[in-house]
Amino acid sequence: MHLLRTHNYQVFPDRYSVETPVIRGIRWTPLPEALDSKDTMKQFLSERILKAARSVYSVMIERNPGLIRDRKYHLKTYRQCCSGKELVDWLLKQNEGLQSRSQAVGMWQVLVDEGILVHVKHELNFHDKDTQFYRFLHSEFGLNHTTNERDSEDELQEGLSLLSQMGPDALLTMILRKCPNQRSAEDLEVIYEELLHIKSAAQLSTSVRKELAAVLVFETHAKAGTVLFSQGDKGTSWYIIWKGSVNVITHGKGLVTTLHEGEDFGQLALLNDAPRAATIILREDNCHFLRVDKQDFIRILKDVEANTVRLEEHGKCVLVLEKSTDSANQGGAGNGSKYTVMSGTPEKILENLLETVKLDTNGNDSIDPCVSDFLLTHKVFMPSSQLCLTLQHQYPMRCTYHAPPSEGSEPEKATYAAKQKVVKLIGQWVALYGLLLKEDPIALDFLQRLQKEVAGDSRLSSMLKEQFRDRRRTKVMENGYQSLTKNQQFDWFSNCEEPVGKLQPIRAQDKVLYEIFRPDGNPLTLMLPVNTPVQDVMSAMVKPGGDHVLVKMNSVGDRAQLKLDATAVYTALGLNERLFLCTTSQVEQLMPLKEQQGPEQGTTDTLEQMCSKDIASQLTNYDWELFTAMHEVELVYYIFGRHKFPGATTANLERFVRRFNEVQYWVVTELCLCEDLMKRAVLLKKFIKMAAVLKEQKNLNSFFAVMFGLSNSAVQRLYKTWERIPSKTKRVYCAYERLMDPSRNHRAYRLAVAKLSPPYIPFMPLLLKDMTFIHEGNKTYIDKLVNFEKMRMISKTVKIVRGCRSQPYVPSSPQKGLADRMFLEAPAIRISTYSDHFLPLRSPSNIQLYIQDLKVIDNQRKLTQLSRTIER
Repeated sequence: MHLLRTHNYQVFPDRYSVETPVIRGIRWTPLPEALDSKDTMKQFLSERILKAARSVYSVMIERNPGLIRDRKYHLKTYRQCCSGKELVDWLLKQNEGLQSRSQAVGMWQVLVDEGILVHVKHELNFHDKDTQFYRFLHSEFGLNHTTNERDSEDELQEGLSLLSQMGPDALLTMILRKCPNQRSAEDLEVIYEELLHIKSAAQLSTSVRKELAAVLVFETHAKAGTVLFSQGDKGTSWYIIWKGSVNVITHGKGLVTTLHEGEDFGQLALLNDAPRAATIILREDNCHFLRVDKQDFIRILKDVEANTVRLEEHGKCVLVLEKSTDSANQGGAGNGSKYTVMSGTPEKILENLLETVKLDTNGNDSIDPCVSDFLLTHKVFMPSSQLCLTLQHQYPMRCTYHAPPSEGSEPEKATYAAKQKVVKLIGQWVALYGLLLKEDPIALDFLQRLQKEVAGDSRLSSMLKEQFRDRRRTKVMENGYQSLTKNQQFDWFSNCEEPVGKLQPIRAQDKVLYEIFRPDGNPLTLMLPVNTPVQDVMSAMVKPGGDHVLVKMNSVGDRAQLKLDATAVYTALGLNERLFLCTTSQVEQLMPLKEQQGPEQGTTDTLEQMCSKDIASQLTNYDWELFTAMHEVELVYYIFGRHKFPGATTANLERFVRRFNEVQYWVVTELCLCEDLMKRAVLLKKFIKMAAVLKEQKNLNSFFAVMFGLSNSAVQRLYKTWERIPSKTKRVYCAYERLMDPSRNHRAYRLAVAKLSPPYIPFMPLLLKDMTFIHEGNKTYIDKLVNFEKMRMISKTVKIVRGCRSQPYVPSSPQKGLADRMFLEAPAIRISTYSDHFLPLRSPSNIQLYIQDLKVIDNQRKLTQLSRTIER
């Protein structure tokens, strides 16, 4: 229960410097009271796996005793065993949630890796075949145990849940252990997906990652101190650290650095055909590596070069294309060629993508994904002014040919087709950005001028109306947009109305109430636009020419003086941060306000009267309002730095991220302010049930916020409290803890999300971390050309947000769900503790007011002190 080290996921935006914002990921805090040993952790997991194996074995013996029997194959008898295929078939019958046989194979592989299930010939991999036989070592592991039928079913489902969580990891390791020439197409796809999340493979192109998947060799070393290779040795392989860490040592300098999971080494010696430049020594036991041998490495480099086409103009390269191995998802280069844009000048990339726009389909068909990749990221490398100018150049304004497609000369038809492609691409641009383009004067002027041109061409106008018709219906369905009346005159923004009755998005020019404090704590309030620079904020309060500065300060007392050209400083404030106006000599004397310290009393009595599911439902409803108010392009502005995009705002994204931090610290605050042990145990159970409901409602952002709050060191050290919650609740919490495992770039979470269908709210801090990972690991320009492969990867992450909202969110019904079945509450006890005057607290409106105004302590030191006060 308390073996896992606690972790705290918080996003720290810095909007006041010209530097790119930093996303710091998981902050691990070792507990002094807890055992911090990898051996202990391994033992803890092994015990849970053994318990799962016992429940699976017992049910199998009880329900299908004939499954384990003597088998004959090739004139040899194998005693008391099962075939791999029968085991997979049996597991699929027991767990209807399994979507494929490979999932079941992974679950059995977990037991094979633990030595509980063994191949009759001691092979390491589990095979889904009739001719491969396996035995349970029931006597060695004490698998024979009896329970009543109800407990047996509960334990089986709990065991299957654990195995299904661990199965994908075991399956991947099993695939990697195979010889490269024995991997199936499905195996290669699994490895390729994994490479997408490995740091050292981030800068590689799609085709290179796919080739790597086919040649990677799995290599393990058991003991720390093992020398992998020595300085001066001949370079034979490139290594990626899959698990563990290594020390890099050179002659004369000793330890140079330590490399960890996801990092690589050994590539330089292969590229330069030079001796090893350092000695690599294992830093810990049981290290796993993905190895690429030299001959494969060189061949892949040659293949990449052979499949690369460079287009030149006036002696300079303007476009780099790579032959696509998967034409289904990539844009072509015209004339039936299947090439992917890797880099190029903005104009040439756009010209190439326009060729991919198809005109032989109706307007409802989606445009090539590469086009939306370009449009979502274009402001990074091509501002609106440059894009509009290029589109205008591509659009033949003087073309007067309006005849049907079957008539006219070839040049006339080609010219008109070019117009159609440009108009269709612009339609996609408007669909992606919506009303944000109305706030861009250059884009708006271009669209208005083009609208007059399109309105005069009935065919172009009809094509766009058809293209927008289904989008209008979708908007009405998804976001509660009002029904739109038919309008004969074409309008780019006809389907871009604001949602009705929901939280409105914050626009760059919207006025918000700035609250700024003097050193004595007295506030000044003024209404200013969101994007007001610090210089203008100060001018509204003090006369220019003085030595006043604007400072932000958090609850701990950390101060940061804001630069005069910084904008949107108020909406970018973190949790419990405030703005202060003072002279330069007063900065060091500033102290946090009392309100920044958080509440002195908890709201346990209020929470006691509220149902866990009602609180979770209101959390989810509010989160959906925050989530839908945020435009996905804000993620691009946030990662690259909003200051690089004049007129842009990230206020909605920052508001949503701040909410994650708020919910996380709310959980910790309430538990640490509850002095009564019994009430605290009830509250702890309530939060765990709340997490279960949030997960069931597919609100992963608040689910993780609650779980990270529960795993905070100030909560984890409350041993007396944890001891008083039911064992079933503890098991649920342990199952959810695995989803927070950050290893292999949060693989457990990613696998869980892959099974979800929209609508759902993603774990936003991890999306930001992914985008930061891509941004920092890949250059925006390569040889002065736009690195479009990077834009494609950025866009893929951005599109996750769009995908999450592609179906309408419907508030949860009062019917009992999975969470209700997991937590059996005692109604009699609850009724006896409630009085009539508490009934209003349980009303949806009061719960809504409560969750939208959470008061929290975010000072970790103070929370730890409170925790030690209530439990020494």
